[in-house]
Amino acid sequence: MAVVPKRKTSKQRKALRRSHHALEALTLVECKNCKQSIVPHQACKYCGFYKDKKVIKVALNDQVK
Repeated sequence: MAVVPKRKTSKQRKALRRSHHALEALTLVECKNCKQSIVPHQACKYCGFYKDKKVIKVALNDQVK
């Protein structure tokens, strides 16, 4: 036999369970090199710099101005 709930889940209990499911706004910071908005603690996808060092190559046609 399948497991069946003994009692109906109330609206409040359902809402409390789902209270952690809300989406959070993305945190953005300004790149020190090119001044674009980027996600913190990641290399800039526009210029390839991370912590004042060039860490990845970026194609010229991929840059957004």
